[in-house]
Amino acid sequence: MTTGDSWRERRRAALRNDPGATETAARLLEEMGTEERDDEEVEADHRASRLAAVRAYEPDARLDEELRLRLTGPDTEGGALRFQWGDALLNPVENAISVAAGTPVQLELTGISVGSTVVHARPVAAVLPSEPPAMEAPVTSATSTGMRTLTHLLSALEAEQDVREWSRLFDAVDTLARALGKYKLDLGVTWYGADGDMRRARLTERGRRYVERLREPSRPRDQEMIISGRITELRESGWVKVKTGTSRNAPAYDVHFEEPEELLRMRPGLGDNIHFRVRFRQCLDSVGIARSTEYTYLGSAAEQPSLPLES
Repeated sequence: MTTGDSWRERRRAALRNDPGATETAARLLEEMGTEERDDEEVEADHRASRLAAVRAYEPDARLDEELRLRLTGPDTEGGALRFQWGDALLNPVENAISVAAGTPVQLELTGISVGSTVVHARPVAAVLPSEPPAMEAPVTSATSTGMRTLTHLLSALEAEQDVREWSRLFDAVDTLARALGKYKLDLGVTWYGADGDMRRARLTERGRRYVERLREPSRPRDQEMIISGRITELRESGWVKVKTGTSRNAPAYDVHFEEPEELLRMRPGLGDNIHFRVRFRQCLDSVGIARSTEYTYLGSAAEQPSLPLES
């Protein structure tokens, strides 16, 4: 253990055992000229110093990337990762980073340490081709790009700020927040980049509750529209699937009849062309994501031109 590590351990012990140790430690640090910083900040400075020293000889040198996930909660003091936590949390983290990066990102576990439960991971190294490509490798990795976006969003959630600019990432973080809430865990995320940079953020109970509020649907918005197409599915409970074109990827709508008997009286058949006047109702959450969409039958519409045939 280095001198710095020994000092930090003594400081932690003092803070645990002496109620007045905070003031004493602060005075000692001031007398020693030592800045009060946490271990992650110290580690980031060490990495930056190592990189600067190596780049004096190798200008293109880069550090190994690392992701640290610090879990805190009632059952984390032993510094162990329970299997149920890993199954519920690690995949949502990887998925959230992938969505933020705009490309699939794979992570692999490299270790577990104490300090609550700290999970160490890194991006899976890409398989290099037999001959190096002519183009230079990107300066910023996909994982680093994703972590920059993800940490911005997590910080905004903790501060209860507007997060609509990250709407595409919201559902992935929502899944992560639900898993943390299930096991009463808080998450601290620290990313150590290849260029010596450090990014970090947290998702605590405050952020999780804000996610819940944002997820709640707002007042529904209604509008009337015409759906024309052919019937591809019928259900006696009062549902009709209408496909609006003949191509495989043509839009299809599930139209609900509030009175199923009305549908039965129409005696529709599969493949019939129809023209329905419907009420389109959509509920958005506070981020702008559609949480529910309904098409309710209002009546028959004037006949429209026949469906165009696929070329």
